[in-house]
Amino acid sequence: MSQPIIYWFRQDLRLADLPGLQAAAASTRPVIPLYILDEDAPGSWQPGGASRWWLHHSLQSLAAELAKRYGQQLLLRRGKASDILPELCRQANAESVLCTRQYEPWAAAQEQQLHTLLAKYNVTLRRYPGSLLFEPGSVMTRQGGPYKVFTPFWKACCSEPEPRFPLPAPEQLPPCDAPPQGESLASMQLAPSHPDWAEGWQAHWQPGTAGAGEALGRFLQARIEHYSHGRDVPALQATSRLSPHLHFGELSPRAIWHACHQVARERPALANEVHKFLSELGWREFSYHLLHHFPDLPAQPFRADFTHFPWQRDATLLAAWQQGQTGYPLVDAGMRELWQTGYMHNRVRMVAASFLTKHLLQPWQDGQAWFWDTLVDADLANNAASWQWVAGCGADAAPYFRIFNPAAQGNKFDPDGDYVKRWVPELRELPPRYLHQPSQAPAEVLAAAGITLGENYPRPLVEHSWARERALASYRSLAQ
Repeated sequence: MSQPIIYWFRQDLRLADLPGLQAAAASTRPVIPLYILDEDAPGSWQPGGASRWWLHHSLQSLAAELAKRYGQQLLLRRGKASDILPELCRQANAESVLCTRQYEPWAAAQEQQLHTLLAKYNVTLRRYPGSLLFEPGSVMTRQGGPYKVFTPFWKACCSEPEPRFPLPAPEQLPPCDAPPQGESLASMQLAPSHPDWAEGWQAHWQPGTAGAGEALGRFLQARIEHYSHGRDVPALQATSRLSPHLHFGELSPRAIWHACHQVARERPALANEVHKFLSELGWREFSYHLLHHFPDLPAQPFRADFTHFPWQRDATLLAAWQQGQTGYPLVDAGMRELWQTGYMHNRVRMVAASFLTKHLLQPWQDGQAWFWDTLVDADLANNAASWQWVAGCGADAAPYFRIFNPAAQGNKFDPDGDYVKRWVPELRELPPRYLHQPSQAPAEVLAAAGITLGENYPRPLVEHSWARERALASYRSLAQ
């Protein structure tokens, strides 16, 4: 019996377009599919509650696919990968461990540690690309340094040779005669219970590769035609909603890239819409390249001068924002959508993040932490880069004087109030004129709508003009 190979699934919970899995299959050796829930290695960045819910269902989907396609069992273990992998290799007499590369600082450090550790047991750890279109370090400036501005970065990426076509799933994945025993998915306690605060989420999401494929097909068939405009209207189902599938690796970015270009070839009139969407995939690439070159990105401001920004940390203000009780309906609708579905529309994410950091002067790290726990698509690179962009302290950051007016944003992108009415139902009877700024409504209008400010809907935490001037003064203080 030849020595088996362990394929270690990480954030690549699929069977197609995995170079490492293809290599394992091509060896013709028995393959042990493995997933380790390692809650030690990530430190403070272990998966949040919403991510754990998604992970539970994604692993369930992967296990079913392995069983159906190959008659294979997904081996589940919980604990330190540095303990589990050497022991499994010894038990199974495995000669190598194959995996897809991860780019989080803790993951890169773990890979180096495991490479050294497994070598002591004459076991080889082999890493393969698979999560990005362009590997970090492969797209650099003419001076040989990392890009710090998105547009030239993405332009350089698009001038590179086109990413290769996605690989199919292996035709065969030979099982071991006596595979090691694992744990049950239920024992990992990823899904919430008592209470099940994610009850109803499956009406919004279908984790797993089948759901990922359906989401991509639905977007390219029905939504991409109006993407440039529709992506900013939170009441519309106009975005791809592929971000959690990408984060967990249920769909490869190469599959998205080539599917999109196929649409552009078949329907040339949609080329601009396709390229606009692909630039969002480019922002994900940019975020990962930043995280690779600047591993402190999730904790420290990219711009050093922001180290001394005069944040005014206030637990009461933070809690009101988290609970969707700010008195600004568009912000509150987004925060409630997040809590009830594990997701928030991207336009509203920008407005809500700007409100926290600029209206309330709360540190961007606190907002990042909340999103990390509550988003099903929580992604360390994207989360950090995007929060820093909004706060004005990141690479290619929004100008500090760009301070979104939540009422104006609501009037522009939710003019009929459909989004706000869905997530803030207590405001449904307000006429559109006042829906995004209830505090400006006359008393008789509020009474007719059944609203008593401060009782069944909060007064604004801060007044916009005053908060804007305070924020501008705080930003200007950095230059003094």
